[in-house]
Amino acid sequence: MKHHVLVEQIISKAGAAHIQLTVEQLIEKALLNNEGQITDNGAFAADTGEFTGRSPKDKFVVVDAETKDVVWWGDVNNKIETEQFDALLSKVLAHLQNREVFIRQSYACADAEYRLNIEVVTETAYQNIFANNLFLRPTRDELDSQSPEWLIIAAPSFLANPLLDGTRKHNFTMIDFTKKIILIGGSGYTGEIKKGIFTVLNYVLPHQKQVLSMHCSANIGVQNDTAIFFGLSGTGKTTLSADPNRKLIGDDEHGWANHSVFNFEGGCYAKCVDLSQEKEPQIWSAIKNGALVENVRFFPGTNKVDYTDISVTENTRVAYPIDFIDNIACPSVGQIPENIFFLTADAFGVLPPISKLTPNQAMYHFISGYTAKVAGTEAGVTEPQATFSACFGKAFLPLHPAKYAEMLGRKLISNPNIKVWLVNTGWSGGAYGVGSRMKLAYTRAMITAALEHKFDNIDFITHSVFGIAMPQSCPDVPSELLNPRNTWADETEYDGTANHLAELFNANFKQYADGCSQEILSAAPKAQATA
Repeated sequence: MKHHVLVEQIISKAGAAHIQLTVEQLIEKALLNNEGQITDNGAFAADTGEFTGRSPKDKFVVVDAETKDVVWWGDVNNKIETEQFDALLSKVLAHLQNREVFIRQSYACADAEYRLNIEVVTETAYQNIFANNLFLRPTRDELDSQSPEWLIIAAPSFLANPLLDGTRKHNFTMIDFTKKIILIGGSGYTGEIKKGIFTVLNYVLPHQKQVLSMHCSANIGVQNDTAIFFGLSGTGKTTLSADPNRKLIGDDEHGWANHSVFNFEGGCYAKCVDLSQEKEPQIWSAIKNGALVENVRFFPGTNKVDYTDISVTENTRVAYPIDFIDNIACPSVGQIPENIFFLTADAFGVLPPISKLTPNQAMYHFISGYTAKVAGTEAGVTEPQATFSACFGKAFLPLHPAKYAEMLGRKLISNPNIKVWLVNTGWSGGAYGVGSRMKLAYTRAMITAALEHKFDNIDFITHSVFGIAMPQSCPDVPSELLNPRNTWADETEYDGTANHLAELFNANFKQYADGCSQEILSAAPKAQATA
C-alpha cells in the first residue's frame, strides 16, 4: 500500500498507527477508547462532541495562484493564506505525534474515469468507521496499486488559537487545492469529512473535468432511464427517490459526465430524527452491525435508541454503506438523465404541484434552490419563510453558482429530450395554515407520469407570474389541483401571494445577477399588476 508522503511521516511518529482496519476491528478500538457503545441492533453509537453539525463559518480555502481568480470568495468560501495553512498543518502534525491514529484509503466517484483516491487520517476510530462507510471501498488489489491523490487529516482534539492561526474560533476545516489536503481540527463531527470531499469535487469536476457536480439523489428505471432529484431538507428528496420500481444510484452527491451519472459516495448519511420503520423502512433496516449512529440517546436503562430524543441535537445521523439497503444500482452509475426533478415544499401554496421548465428556467431555478419553512417551526415565525440555497447546496460551492447553472444549461440544450420538472410537495388551496399539504400519493403519481412520458401528449398552460408550463391533466391526480390558482377560495388573494413570492425570488437572485447570463436573468418570475 502506497501512502501519502505526510501519512508516512505521521505513521513514523505516531504512538500507534492502525491502517485499514475492518469495521469490526474499529468498533473494538472505539469501545476500548470509550468512544461510544453498541445499540440493541448492533450499530455503533458515538457522540461527536462539541459540534453536532457542520460549522460553515469556519470553513476556509487557501488563496493562491490556483484559486485566487477562480473560487467564489465570500461568506461560503473564506480566505486563508498559504503561510497560515502551512503553519497550522505543521502544528496538527506535531499534535499527532505519539498519539493513536487511524488510517484508511478510500476513493470517491463510482465512474472509474473520474475516480479520486483519498487517504484519511483520523484521531478516533468512529471517524474511521465513517470514512469506511461513506466513501467507496477499494479492493485489496486496488489498495496495492493505487496512490492517494487527496489527503484528509481530522484531529478533533487539536484546538486552534485564532489570534495566531488565522481562524475564527478553535475549530476549522481548511482546503488547499494546490497541496490537495483537507485539514480538520477542533470538531469531531464526521460530516466535515464528507462535505470536505464534496467541496473538492465541486471544484475539480466542473473546473478541470467539465463534469457537473450535483447535490442530489438519482435512480434508474427498468428501461435504464436515469432520474435526478434535487431538493432541500423537508421537500421529500429521500422519500421520492426511494422508489421500489427503480434502483437507487445514490442519495446525496453525483456527477453528470458526457455519458454517465455517477455516485460520488459508497454510503449514505441519513437523518434519524423521529425515525420509524413505517416512515423510512430502508433507513431503519440499514441500522445494524457496521452502521454508525451519531448523537442519539437511549430509552432509560437500555441500549435501544430513542429517535424522538433530540436533547443533544435534531441532527442525529446514521452512516452506513450503500449496500446496506436493497434495490441499489451496482455499480452506482447510470446513463445521462431523462428526467430532472426540482423538489420544493412551497408553504405559500403558489407553485403548481408539477410544471415543466425551459432550459433558461431550469438554470434560474437551479441557482435559486427554493423551498419554504412553515410557521411554527421556529420561535417568532408566524407565516411561511422562503429559503433559498444556490444549486440546492450553496454551502459546498467553491465556484460561482452560475458556473454550475450554465453547465446544466449546456447539457440541456445539447440533449433536448431531457425534461426538467419543478415539483411542489408543499401546500395547495392556500398557504400553510389555510391550505393543505399535497398528498404524497398525488406527488408520486405526477412523478411516475413524467417518468413514463405520460405528459408528452398533454396540453400545458403558462403560469402568469412564474412563466412555467402546467399540465392540464395527469393520471390519478384531480385536474383541479394542477393549476394552483383554481384551488384557492379567493383567486385575488392567490395573485397577491404569487406576486409576493416572485418578489422574494427576485430579491434573493440579486446576489448572483452579476455573474449570470441574460438567458438566465430572463427566466425570473414577473409580478403582475393586480386590481
